[in-house]
Amino acid sequence: MAKPKPVSPARRAAFEILREVEAGAFSSILLAEYEPQLKPADRALCHELVLGVLRRQLWLDKLIEHYAKRAVESLDFPVRLALRIGLYQLRFLTRVPASAAVNEAVNLVRSARVSSAAAFVNAVLRRAIREAEYDPSTALVEATERLAVETSHPLWLIERWANQFGLEETVAFARANNHLPPVAFRCGRGNFTDFENRLIAAGAVVEPSRVAENAWRVSGATSLLRELAAEGNIYFQDEASQLVAQTVEAQPGECVLDLCAAPGSKTTLMAQRAGDAALIVASDVSAKRLEIILKMSALQNLKSIKSLLLDAAQPLPFKPRSFDRILIDAPCSGTGTLRRNPEIRYRISEHDIHTLATQQQLFLQNAARVLKPGGQLVYSTCSVERDENEVVIDAFLESHTHFKSLKTIRTWPHHEGTDGFFIANLQLATQQ
Repeated sequence: MAKPKPVSPARRAAFEILREVEAGAFSSILLAEYEPQLKPADRALCHELVLGVLRRQLWLDKLIEHYAKRAVESLDFPVRLALRIGLYQLRFLTRVPASAAVNEAVNLVRSARVSSAAAFVNAVLRRAIREAEYDPSTALVEATERLAVETSHPLWLIERWANQFGLEETVAFARANNHLPPVAFRCGRGNFTDFENRLIAAGAVVEPSRVAENAWRVSGATSLLRELAAEGNIYFQDEASQLVAQTVEAQPGECVLDLCAAPGSKTTLMAQRAGDAALIVASDVSAKRLEIILKMSALQNLKSIKSLLLDAAQPLPFKPRSFDRILIDAPCSGTGTLRRNPEIRYRISEHDIHTLATQQQLFLQNAARVLKPGGQLVYSTCSVERDENEVVIDAFLESHTHFKSLKTIRTWPHHEGTDGFFIANLQLATQQ
C-alpha cells in the first residue's frame, strides 16, 4: 500500500479540530490550543476552515448528498469531514486552486486510514467542480425550511425564531450568524492613546464602538494585537459583553457580587471602572475557571477582585443586604454567539432552553436575598431566546414586587454588529 501523502498543516489541524468538535469539544478552545503549532498563514487558513465548515455544515451536507447520491449519514465520518472541508474550499475560498482542494481532501481520507474511499472523495469533488452552481436550498418551497438549509441552522431553531421575532428578522439574524464577527477590545492597562499610534502605524483600522464606552473595533495588525493582549495592555471582548459590565455601574466603595463570573471579562471591566476602592466578589461553580479570573486580574493589575467558589443554584453564603450591586451573567443557550461558536446550533434543544430558564429563575431568587435596599441587580445572557430573557424577568418581577425594571437592552449581530445579548437592570425598593 502506498504511503499517504502529507497533508498541509492548516488542513490537518482543521480536520483534527473538527473531529474533536464532533465528539463534543468546542472549536474556540481547540483553535487556541492549536495556534502555537501553526505559522501565521496556516493559522488563518485553519481558522477559516474550522469556523467556515461549522457555519455551513448542513448546507455542505446537502451538497454531499447531491454529488454523492447517497445519504450523508451513510458515509464514514472521516470521509464526510474531508468532503466538507473540500467543498467549503471549492465554494468559498476562491484563492485556493480547485486541484489543491481536491488533492488535499483525498490525502486527508488516506491519512485517516480510509484509503478505500479516496477514489470516491475524488469523484464527488470532481463532480462538484463540474456542477459548481448547484444550491440545495433553491428547490425548497417552504420559507423556513429553505432558510434552514441556506444558513445551516436546524429547522426547529429557525421556526422558533420566526415565531418569536417574525420571518424577516429571522432571515437577517440567521444570515448574520454566518458572518465573521468584528474584533473588539478594551484597554487593560494604560490608555487607548498609548496604543493607537502603534496600531495605526502597523496598518490597523481602529474605530470607536457605537455600543459601549471606551471600546473599539479593529481590523489588521494581528501580530501587534496579540502582543498587546499578551502584555495585558488590551483585552479582546465583544462590545455587548462590555456593555453588560458598564450597565452594572459599580462605584468606588461599593460591594459588588458577580454571581457567575468566569471567565472574568465582565468582572475585570467592573473592577477597572470602579477602582481599587470597590470590592468585587467573583464567584463561580468551577475552581479552575476562578483561577483564570485571578490570572486576568493580576495581568491587568486589578486589586479589588476576590474569588469565591460557590453554586449559585444553592442559597448564597452571605448575610441579607450584603451587596450594593449584583451581576448575574447567567449560563444560557448561547444563541446570541453563533457567529463565534457555530457548533452550538447543532447541540442545543428546546429542552435545554427550558432547563436553563428554570436555573436562571433560581439564580435570580437567590441573588435577590442578598441585595441591599435600593441596590441594583443586572441580569444578562448571550441568548436571544425570550424564554431565557423576557419570560424569566417577567416571572421574577411578578413574584418579587419590591423590584422594578430600570431598563432592558437587546443587541443583535444584524443590527449592532455585536453578539446577541439581553440585559435587564432591576432595582430593589428602599422601603419594603
